[in-house]
Amino acid sequence: MEQMSALEAFGRLTAFCAAGEHCLAEVRERLRRWNVAPDEAETLVQRLVQEKYIDESRYCRAFINDKVRFARWGRIKIAQALRQKQIPSSLYLPLLDEIDEACYSEQLRRLLEAKQREVKGRNAYERKAKLVRFALGRGYEMDEICRFIPHFEENEPEE
Repeated sequence: MEQMSALEAFGRLTAFCAAGEHCLAEVRERLRRWNVAPDEAETLVQRLVQEKYIDESRYCRAFINDKVRFARWGRIKIAQALRQKQIPSSLYLPLLDEIDEACYSEQLRRLLEAKQREVKGRNAYERKAKLVRFALGRGYEMDEICRFIPHFEENEPEE
């Protein structure tokens, strides 16, 4: 791809950032793919931040909200995704603590109930292990998962 001018890159980035929340790492990656010179790229990033097209705390809030509500991810998986996007933990850890506990627990319970219906295993121990692995893979904390697993043992589907 040929090198893009700074003015053209700025126009495309403002449209990109206006369409949805994006973090600094995503914007820098786009600039790199567009072959914008590193010094020009950093100037563009700073301008986008000054003009409030990019706001990492706003991005974190939206990302966490979307992943909890729509993707039904747990705190661990969300934190891991934000680390991959090079977001400082000082930004997202307080926001993860703001997640409504009742909704979070209810969501995990519903997720485990739905999964329990499709889990197959030779015995209760194997089915329980599969449920635990599923919830851990979704990023939920082990102590949170353990609150619901005994409830599912009582309601085992008959084979």
